[in-house]
Amino acid sequence: MAIANIPVIDISDPDVNQKEIARQLVDAAEEHGFIYIRNRGLDISGSEIDGAFALSKKTFESPIEEKQRCTIQTNNRGWSGMHSETLDPKTQKVGDYKEAFNFGEFVQGKPQQPLPAPIIPDTPQISAFSDSCRNLCQKLLYLLGLGLEVDDFFSSAHNTAKGASGSILRFLRYPPAEATEHTDDEVRAGAHSDYGSITLLFRLKGQAGLEVLTKSNEWVPVPVCPPGTENDPSPPILINIGDLLSYWTNGLFRSTVHRVVFPSAGTTIVEGESSSGPRYTIAFFCHPVGSAPLEPVPSERVKNYVPAQGSPNVNPYAERKVMTADEHLFMRLKESYGDLYKKS
Repeated sequence: MAIANIPVIDISDPDVNQKEIARQLVDAAEEHGFIYIRNRGLDISGSEIDGAFALSKKTFESPIEEKQRCTIQTNNRGWSGMHSETLDPKTQKVGDYKEAFNFGEFVQGKPQQPLPAPIIPDTPQISAFSDSCRNLCQKLLYLLGLGLEVDDFFSSAHNTAKGASGSILRFLRYPPAEATEHTDDEVRAGAHSDYGSITLLFRLKGQAGLEVLTKSNEWVPVPVCPPGTENDPSPPILINIGDLLSYWTNGLFRSTVHRVVFPSAGTTIVEGESSSGPRYTIAFFCHPVGSAPLEPVPSERVKNYVPAQGSPNVNPYAERKVMTADEHLFMRLKESYGDLYKKS
């Protein structure tokens, strides 16, 4: 059975030199665009992750009137219902089969957007989890910079002391596949690359659905728990490189296309995983300060990078364009939420 061949890296291993970990991360970002970060509970504890999933379920169980009161706006914050977002507008006839709630940056622990009443008392917990995600992203960004010998180039561009960013903590719920009417060619979330710098994806054991597009143009599933991580406190955190790091590195880092699928006759299911029941995931989309220019990083490895001859450009959004982080983000959002932006 073909599954995604994504490396597992332990960035908190005290016995491994930080420069070696940085080298491993850069190699994985170049070759795969996806990286498993082994989760031993040192950066984000298992209890924090479990608590976030409990809050995600509580959010989606809120009365529909409460969720609609917080409907997503052009600032990319709030609730989006079924079919609101179309991640692959060129291919999809119907929007994604999911609902989501986006939390923007918290200021001194306070949300800068309306929240459903049932989760307002949980604001400190949501804010703290968002902070933990951002801190892990800063650690990863510094290590990626270290691996390219540019030290804090990436991490400093994400320092929100310099200004606001478009970073988003997102709760997602996909309704049970078996209870969702759909055609054979429809997917739960359309094929796309992520808009930001890096994404942290948290998943629950046993829940199938995520696929990545390989360099050979083949869709393969991404196990929640790859071999060797089954007994860790929590499944590994799945990291993927977004468009902005691909821009910054002139395509050296891969912003890999991925999707979420319904089970079908041609779908490979990872042993021990299932598509039955609702699917919950949590994503943290890390963005730099909005005014950060997306010019090539001053790295010799980036400067000397030449794409392999004949290699397909499977991600048109990673083509070289000099713009700011915010300009890129809103270009992508307008494509995914066309009607919302036509109204504004």
